[in-house]
Parts: sequence; C-alpha cells; structure tokens
Amino acid sequence: MTRIEEMFEAGVHYGYSKTRRHPSVAKFIYTTKNKNDIIDIEQTERMLGEAESALSGIANTGKVALIVGTKAEAKTTIQNLAEKYNLPYVTERWIGGVLTNWPEIKKRITKMNDLKEKREKGYFDIYTKKERLMLDREIADMEKKFYGLRDMTKTPDILIVVDPKKESIATVEAGKVNLPVIALLNTDCDLKQIDYPILGNDSSVTSIGYIMNTLLKQFDK
Repeated sequence: MTRIEEMFEAGVHYGYSKTRRHPSVAKFIYTTKNKNDIIDIEQTERMLGEAESALSGIANTGKVALIVGTKAEAKTTIQNLAEKYNLPYVTERWIGGVLTNWPEIKKRITKMNDLKEKREKGYFDIYTKKERLMLDREIADMEKKFYGLRDMTKTPDILIVVDPKKESIATVEAGKVNLPVIALLNTDCDLKQIDYPILGNDSSVTSIGYIMNTLLKQFDK
C-alpha cells in the first residue's frame, strides 16, 4: 500500500465544510463533496515529507521536540507517542510562559518533582492527615499542568501541534521566540502562520494517529 493510500484509509483527506475554508488552503482542495472540502492528499504527502525532513534534522542532532494537542481526539495518541520516544508533551491546557518564560515554568516543574520525591520517600509522614491531603492536592494540580513536561530541562527546538487554531496561544509563543512549528491543521486554519504545515484532518483519531506516528518515527533511534 502506498503512503497516499494509507493516508486515504486513515481519513486524512476529510476537510471541513466549504463555508469554514480559510483562503490560504484554496489551492490544496481537490474537490467539494456534500458541501465539505476534500483535501488533495498528494499535496499533503509532500507537506508531510518536508516536515519529516525538518524533524529528522532535529532528532539526529539530539534536539528536543515538544508535542502539543489538547483536543480530545489527539490526547491519547500524543501522550502514548511522546512517552514512547521520551519527548515532552502537553495534552491538557497550555500554560502560558512555557516558551516565553521558561525559567519560571522550570521552577514550578522542579517543585512538583521535589514534592513527589519527598512523598515517595515518606517525608510527608510527619504531617497531619489534613496537611498531607493538601500536599497531595497541590501535587495533583501541578501534575495536571506539568506532568508531560516533567523531564524537560530546556526550551524545545521545535514545536509539533495538532490544530494550531485551537493551540493558538502555544503557536503565538513559538513565534515570539522564533521556534519553528510543525502542525497538522485542517481547512479552517491559516497555512501561512506555520513553518511546516501538514494540511489534513485534525479532528479524527485515525488521521491524527497516522500523521503523528509518521512524524515521530524520526525519533526511533
């Protein structure tokens, strides 16, 4: 099976309704069927190849990619792949400052890791039940925000995003620090805002899974 056939089978070609189409994607639309745009996945394959090449350069030099996708369809795929390849990720709400104020974010991650270590070593045993409960809640809150970033020691070298329209805060931050962005994005997004856009279905588990698996294989070293 060719890659285009695989992409077709994964549903990568399904765009949104024509009424939601962003002008920047017009030349990448193959046709419109039942008022919904069908993406020309031959062009998507070319975009995917360019993104793979960029990511291969990152992976081969030991640099770090941060993966972001907080929509329900993306969370499980991103977490599983990021954990597999030991990459940092965000699947809950993006915390402002991860890219633009990393020293402060790093302090909060360090605090989370320290508290978890102390709890595991039994240092909390000296506290009352109420105090331990409060500490547990603090750790749980921090884990929800920073768990995927727990091993990140510096700002990443590239950002990989599923649906940059939803993850607009993350992509804006990336722009402020000149961080290149790879994004799987559907027909409602502006391709010109992304360094390496991959036009495809960003609301399907199978489509997201196919694109992300293909990209992150670059880190299978």
